[in-house]
Amino acid sequence: MHDNTKPNKDKTAYLILDGTTHELPVIVGSEQEHGIDITRLRQETGYITYDLGFANTGACRSAITFVNGEEGALHYRGYPIEDIAAHSSFIETAYLLIFGELPTREQRQTFRQRLTENELLHEGLRHHFDGFPTSGEPMAILSAVVNSMGCYHPDLLEITNEQEFTLAAARIISKVRTIAAWSYRKSVGLPFMYPDPNLSYCRNFLHMMFSEPFRLHEPTDEEVRALSLFFLLHADHEQNCSCSTVRMVGSAEANLFASVSAGICALWGRLHGGANAGVIEMLRSIRDGNHTIPQYIDKVKNREMRLMGFGHRIYKSFDPRAKILKEAAHNVLHTTGIEDELLDIALELEDAAMNDPYFKDRQLYPNVDFYSGI
Repeated sequence: MHDNTKPNKDKTAYLILDGTTHELPVIVGSEQEHGIDITRLRQETGYITYDLGFANTGACRSAITFVNGEEGALHYRGYPIEDIAAHSSFIETAYLLIFGELPTREQRQTFRQRLTENELLHEGLRHHFDGFPTSGEPMAILSAVVNSMGCYHPDLLEITNEQEFTLAAARIISKVRTIAAWSYRKSVGLPFMYPDPNLSYCRNFLHMMFSEPFRLHEPTDEEVRALSLFFLLHADHEQNCSCSTVRMVGSAEANLFASVSAGICALWGRLHGGANAGVIEMLRSIRDGNHTIPQYIDKVKNREMRLMGFGHRIYKSFDPRAKILKEAAHNVLHTTGIEDELLDIALELEDAAMNDPYFKDRQLYPNVDFYSGI
């Protein structure tokens, strides 16, 4: 429910309990979605609502993101995700989500400069990585190091004004990229690469991920664009598990780093951000000859296995983010000349599922995890 909700004077919900009728206000959001305001329900009736998983509950008022699962629509600040993906970068999208409007050229440059100024980690924080085994899970390292940032930036443990908020946003968006890249390199036993202030946000991340001493990685424009799309498509998705976790921890007045660290732990889960890892495992299993695609489809229909990357709790039609990522994956592989066997299997698996009434009748379409895993 968006933050500019207003009462609908033409509609009122009535709840009858023990012979008494209670009036509940109906409120309308900026996308014309309707909700029943039960803020005073317990105070006036002694009753509470039971809503398993909060599937029918708006936990706050927000003007950031709107999802219409029935129509397969996703809007950031009122802009359709298709328009944002076609015309904006991740940095512009992040600015839009944080500050509520697309940046001017000057605002974009200023925000980029703030990100560059905050890309380095304190050397003391860098040595935290020495305490993790090479076999450590990158998400575990990411969460732990983000939480440890509170020790090195005590000035941001309590944010009291807009200037401090802007600094905190730029600092964590920039440093989390460095931490994520170093977490990966720790897991594969490679030396850390420092960020290059002359590179853009996404190009710099690819540099820190894949460059080697005296052998710099130079990604193509298509690869950089694909990563920007990946980031902006995952930038926000209403009150999902990780977002709700950050808000829950933050509601106790925990600092920003602790709150985001908790959100990373939620994102790690296989039913949330970790779902794309399940897609890769499924495709590899098919590639390695454990199942043919028809066999796998049959096992899914017999409830012996799960079709990872299909279906969504909210989207009852095609996930709009999946369409965009599918095209991006094709563009990268085409321009680089790489033949990806897993992508070929994914396309064949998608085609088999989409032409099977079992999946169509149950509205099981590919979601964003299906292609983000690739």
